[in-house]
Parts: sequence; structure tokens; C-alpha cells
Amino acid sequence: MIYHRGEVQRAQEFRDYVSPLRGSAHSAVESHGDFTGKSTGHTDRTRGIRITDTTGTIRFLDTTLRDGEQTPGVSLTSEEKVWIARRLDALGVDVIEAGSAITSEGERDGIRAVVHENLDAEICSYCRIREIDVEKAIECDVDSIHLVVPVSDLHIEKKLEKDRETVRNDAIHLCEFAKDHGLIVELSGEDASRADLDFLKSLYADGIEAGADRLCFCDTVGILTPERTTRIFKELSDLGAPVSIHCHDDFGLATSNTVAAILAGAAQAHVTINGIGERAGNTPLEEVAMVLLSLYHRETRINYKELYTTSRLVSRLTGVPVAPNKSIIGGNAFTHEAGIHVHGLLADPFTYQPISPEVVGREQRIVLGKHTGRASIDASLHELGIVASDAQLDDIFTRVKELGDKGLRVTDADLQAITETVLGIYKEAKVKLEELTVVSGNRVTPTASIKLTVDGNHVVEAGIGTGPVDAAIDALKKAISELQDIELEEYHVDSITGGTDALVEVFVTMRSDKKVVTAKGARTDIIMASVEAVIEGINRLME
Repeated sequence: MIYHRGEVQRAQEFRDYVSPLRGSAHSAVESHGDFTGKSTGHTDRTRGIRITDTTGTIRFLDTTLRDGEQTPGVSLTSEEKVWIARRLDALGVDVIEAGSAITSEGERDGIRAVVHENLDAEICSYCRIREIDVEKAIECDVDSIHLVVPVSDLHIEKKLEKDRETVRNDAIHLCEFAKDHGLIVELSGEDASRADLDFLKSLYADGIEAGADRLCFCDTVGILTPERTTRIFKELSDLGAPVSIHCHDDFGLATSNTVAAILAGAAQAHVTINGIGERAGNTPLEEVAMVLLSLYHRETRINYKELYTTSRLVSRLTGVPVAPNKSIIGGNAFTHEAGIHVHGLLADPFTYQPISPEVVGREQRIVLGKHTGRASIDASLHELGIVASDAQLDDIFTRVKELGDKGLRVTDADLQAITETVLGIYKEAKVKLEELTVVSGNRVTPTASIKLTVDGNHVVEAGIGTGPVDAAIDALKKAISELQDIELEEYHVDSITGGTDALVEVFVTMRSDKKVVTAKGARTDIIMASVEAVIEGINRLME
């Protein structure tokens, strides 16, 4: 059954549609009410129905496409916004803040494109307390606006050059204006953590009277602490409308403060994928969702298995890498090297993992290096389908340790090469590089042509990219596309020596279906090192 905007469906039909999308969360449809079950008398202007959560399930407003896009250097096209919005909808977020309609015509095109996707999530636009902002949001046909009102004296006096009462009147007028045009309104206090709380509460009360459906407390510069957050949200819980928490991570407390707010009564969390955003970023969706699920046993509508793939898509499209040690979705979150840890994991995965990686769409990985134990080698060989005697296993273990002691990173390709040497196995590479030509410059699109030998047959392809390495990898992927579907998951470069003639090592992580391998290439030419690493990975995946 496909649900379209504007279609009014019977309550039971809608429940049947929503339930599989939202996991164990339950939804109901009422003509009045909000997601806490309190009556607001609001009817969704585009759908003709109102979704009411009667279970107290925590909601998520994802602002990856607005606050996340304000990460320095990030700019998304309309098509990229749509790609991310689709993933966010599949992930199960309740509200997608698709952008700020006042920004530009291009931004409005992006918001409209998201709206036209007919997603299940509510689509929202950020607005200042200016009528033109709301008018531009209306032009984009969004469901709701995030109406942001500066509430600290610092912002009111220094940024706006106004006074409290002027700001209050502007907020009331814009709430009424937006409601008159059928919009859901989330009234947000900017820099609320540095505002006078009595003034903030009175402004919220006036906003509710003017028709605001939801409220939001913004910790704009990340100065809240969990203890203070708890005290504040206990005071805000009886205002008569659901309250959201919007945190920034300047002191690394965004997740802690968000969770504290939820435990004290917040009904919705503002988040971004991977925690991207201005300065130190916003609250990471993946952290809050998994803390609530695993540590507090609180329900959300998040489809947890989509967390990792969504994270990777956002990282790729924004160009903002995910730190290897990032919780939940970092490359090392479920990766183990130390022998004592691997020994425990092989006995029971939960000895050194708080959750199963499959919960968030990941897999447990064992990597090899200086701290590797014999059990790690044995397990890795078993995955490769290789049987080695005790003496051969000892020899392989010694050689891996020697590489690790030299400070070298041991990839899957290294292990396989060592194993083949020790066991006297010779495997001819299926893919060999014959020729590579790359053209790049300030007035030419980076272009590469490549000639490979694939299973004895010559294959010639060309590719373009954002740079010479990207163009070369594009050509390489096209050349083997008919043979096997291979994805480059991670790409990392290290300079081993100094100077313009530095030797560089390129490390790649590659996937084909469920098989994942790591490989490396080392050259003074970064393009050749990259191609060498990828071809090595391809050969390992094709075995």
C-alpha cells in the first residue's frame, strides 16, 4: 500500500501502513492532538489527518539537511538532499528539516524536491522571526516551520538590536501568521541556555496561545550540563505543549544533555547524522537512539539497522569523514585487534561489545597488527577457508607480528600474501593493470583511461572525477562493473616520508555483498598507489 500526500485514509488503514515502517512503535490518527496525546486542535494541512503517538515514543527531528549542511565547506545539491531525505525517511525520523527556504532559490528547489518525494516524515523549513521567511516556506509547500526566536539578552540586544517585548510581539505575530496558512509551528528559543528562564517560559506561553504546536529549547553554543538540563526540562514539562531539545557539541556534551532532557520530559530530540553541524557539530542521531534503546529501554521509531548505511551516505555526500573511534558508526566501533579481546570475543561476542553490531547494520571485524594474538590469525584464516597446521600457523603469526612491530598496518591482502607464501600457494591475479593515463589541470575535467587484463581478456574504460585519483578509480570501477559489484567503503592516505617526493601509503576498505577486505598500495605517485590498492582489494574480493 502506498501512502500519498493529501490522501485521507481511514485510521485503521493508516495504522496498518505505519506499523511496518516504524518497528514496534504504534501510531494512531486523530483529527486533533499532538504526539504526546495532548489536544492542540491542529489538522495537518497537506494530509488532512493528524498522527498522534499514544505511547510516549520519543520523536526525532533530523536537521542534517539544514544545521548539518551549515558545516563549513558543505553544500548539497537538490538531488543530494533528496537522496539523504529518502534515507532519513527509511531510517524512521519523524521530522526532516529540509533547509531554510529564505536562503536562496536553489535552497528552495532542494526543499521542494524533498517535499515532492511524498515521504512519510513531516517536512520542515527553518524560519527566522520575519514574515518573508515564512512566506518562502509556504512557497515550498512544507508541512511545518521551525520558527527560531533569539531569547537571550545577548542575542536580542547585540544581534537583533531590539528589546524583549519587540521580540515577543514578533514571535506571536509569526506564530499566528504561520497558523493562518495551515503550517505546523515549532517555536524555538535560540540561545535559550543563556536566556532568562522566566522570560523564556512567558514567551513559550504566549507562543502556545498564538497557536504554536511544539516548543524547542536550543543550547546554541553547547554550554548546558546534564544536571542543569534536567532542572530546566522539569520546569518546562508543564507548559501545555511538547518540548524539543536542540544541542550543540562544543563541550562534547550534546548527547548527554539530549538524553538528560528526554529523561526529564522532552518529547523530541533535534539531531543530525554523524553529529555534523557548525563548529563542533550537533547531537548525533545514532548516539541518542542507541543510548535510549540500549541503556534506558526507551522506544523510538528509528530503524536501527539503517544507521550505518545512512551514516556512510551522509559522509560521502557531505565530504565530512566519520572519525574511526566514533561511537556506533565509526570504523573501529566493532573492530578488534588486541589478542586478549579477540580471545574473549571468540568465546562470547559480548565480552568486549556492549551490543551486537548487527543491530545497527554492522559486522564485527578482527584486524591484524602488533597486538594480534594467535586466535586472531586462526579465526582470520578460517574466514578465508584456509587450513594451516600448527607449525604453519606459528610461522604466519610470527610474520604478522614482525610487520606490526615495524609500525606497519597489516591488511587482509597482507595476511593472504603471507599465508600463500608460508603454505606455498600461488594464485595468479584475476585483474592486472596494463595501462593508466590521467589528465588533470585547472581548465580540464580530471579524466582517466585505463586498460586492464581481466581473466586474460583486455578491458578498456574511461572515467571522470573531482580529481585525478577519483577519475582513475571511476575508470577502474567501470572496467570491472560487469564482472562484480564492488564498493569502495573507505579510502585513507598516509605520507611515510617527507618532501614533495614523499612515499605515500593508500589504505582502502572494499566490499562485495557481505565480504569486506582491506588492502594497501605504496608509491611516490598517489594515483598509482590508489589504483594499486584498489586492484589488490578487487583481486581479494574475487577469490
